[in-house]
Amino acid sequence: MRRFSIIIPVYNRPDELAELLETLARQTYPYFEVVVVEDGSQIRAEAVAKLFAAQMAIHYYEKPNSGQGFARNYGMQRATGDWFIILDSDALVEPNYLEIVNREIDRQKLDLFGGPDRDHPSFSPIQKAISYSMTSLFTTGGIRGKAKNAGGTFHPRSFNMGLSRNVWEETGGFRITRMGEDIIFSIKALSLGFKSALIPEAFIYHKRRSNFPAFFRQLKFFGRARINITRFFPDTLKLVHFFPAAFTVWIFSFPLQLLIFKPLFQFSVLVLLMYCLMIFFDSWRQNKSITVASLSIQAVFVQMIGYGTGFISEGWKYLREPKGTIHTGEQVDYPSA
Repeated sequence: MRRFSIIIPVYNRPDELAELLETLARQTYPYFEVVVVEDGSQIRAEAVAKLFAAQMAIHYYEKPNSGQGFARNYGMQRATGDWFIILDSDALVEPNYLEIVNREIDRQKLDLFGGPDRDHPSFSPIQKAISYSMTSLFTTGGIRGKAKNAGGTFHPRSFNMGLSRNVWEETGGFRITRMGEDIIFSIKALSLGFKSALIPEAFIYHKRRSNFPAFFRQLKFFGRARINITRFFPDTLKLVHFFPAAFTVWIFSFPLQLLIFKPLFQFSVLVLLMYCLMIFFDSWRQNKSITVASLSIQAVFVQMIGYGTGFISEGWKYLREPKGTIHTGEQVDYPSA
């Protein structure tokens, strides 16, 4: 039987880890181990890992902080499975997650895979709104979790990613630790001829951030990461990646529009109002909640402007730096709070 090693980097989040391990303890597919990598945390999760030692094979390691990419490498170096599954610590999975993954690997003859994310019924209205903004067709989040999308070939992302031991050995794991490390890894794996696919049924419940300021910081980081990917693979920058930046410039141009040409300002306001109404009614349809629908409008603005400002600031830096400049992300603080 195929044996999975589930790699979970942790940074100051023992409570999140406990919730994830509770869902892993209920898996219907029993052939797996869990590898927890404490990445230089001040709030350690060792006690949480020990609580579940009787329910599953679990290994706990500590290392100095170097970022999630290198923490995953550290875990995979010590894992014993045939396949590695990488999950964020703020994920929850259904009991049949591994069973579905195992079946689809055989059926599709996969070398690596990714799964989508959803919001859980227990999530707060803000968490549901954030989840909506990150998966909606009315934002760039709509290209996430799609087998084929505006961003090109499907590239697994590290919040819900699986790869065979062979892929790990051939690629050498994550080349950088932050700022787009998962996309850079996926591009490398695909360039070596490995087969990748989305497994729609292998979804996770992704909690992400629980307030808008933290969500903004995270999305600003994502915008910067998109530019960092371009440093390694310039041809991967697509027109769709500019959408949040264009949206951000457009929003902040409203005062200038009013000053220079009032009809243009009025037209822009009308377009923005229509956009907000589409978001509201689409979120209402999906979530069956007026509160979540209203918050979804805020979440979309936070997502788009956060990503857009990060994209613009890092893009400006990229245009001015010497060619061949590489950023591994080791010296970049991830917005973890």
